[in-house]
Amino acid sequence: MADCTDPAINDAYQEVRKNSNINWLLLDYEDERSDKLLLTATGNGGLSELKERLDEGKASYAYVKVTYANDKESTREKFILVIWIGSSCKVMRKAKISVHSADVKSVLRVYSIEVAARDKDDLREDPIVSRLRKAGGASYDGV
Repeated sequence: MADCTDPAINDAYQEVRKNSNINWLLLDYEDERSDKLLLTATGNGGLSELKERLDEGKASYAYVKVTYANDKESTREKFILVIWIGSSCKVMRKAKISVHSADVKSVLRVYSIEVAARDKDDLREDPIVSRLRKAGGASYDGV
């Protein structure tokens, strides 16, 4: 079981959900052997800034607000949960991710899609926005 009790996690989650300029948060394990998750970063630069913070040797969780144009008159804000498993992540850590993800989802509760990322290229904005549009229901532009 992952320990997600750090109060800073919920505080950052609420901040991302509000209309603030903070639009992502990153959770990492306290150390290689620990199952305790800590808030390690927040930012306002969206997916591109988040990608810079991801470590190939770690498993991490991120919560991101993605803003995109629905049509020329409107924009939408949707939230995604990113489950990051870097290419150099240790086998035992990888093995625990599926169980720990459920614990993380109980804290970072509201999101439109989950993105499993193994490579930073998995976090390109265009394919994610396309998935968000499909998940969002009505689409008037044929996407």
